[in-house]
Amino acid sequence: MKPTVYIETTIISYLTAWRSPQLVMAANQEVTRVWWDDHRDAYDLVASQSVVDEASAGDREAAKRRRVILMNVPLLTINAECLTLAEQLVKDLSLPAKAEMDALHIAIASVHEVDYLLTWNCRHIANANLRHIIEAACITAGFVAPTICTPLELIDGDADVS
Repeated sequence: MKPTVYIETTIISYLTAWRSPQLVMAANQEVTRVWWDDHRDAYDLVASQSVVDEASAGDREAAKRRRVILMNVPLLTINAECLTLAEQLVKDLSLPAKAEMDALHIAIASVHEVDYLLTWNCRHIANANLRHIIEAACITAGFVAPTICTPLELIDGDADVS
């Protein structure tokens, strides 16, 4: 059985966006493409309707490219446990209203026992300063937090991402 990976919206955005003129962003986009092309088959990918909703926003052509990528990714249900855990995460992490969806992504992956949550959101999700709070909230609710990481962290050590 393959490990599962919850694909958060930033992954789809980086994968389909025009190459950024910002050096770090361009490098992250390239790493995302390398992971998607060369490493994703080692995992069972999942997402949620919240990812689809976020990916569908904005520029019509860009949204279309993002939705095409998501067409073959199974969607996890957003149930009452997900919503309750997300609400607790918002409180525990002191997240602003605009980041409530970030808590929902974590909650969905946790409730559905996903192994990894893949994201480039290093402010509210893949943030080492928040990790212990996320883990404690999940444990208190009776769940185990997924391993939250970026594509760079989920590429095996032998991969060439240069």
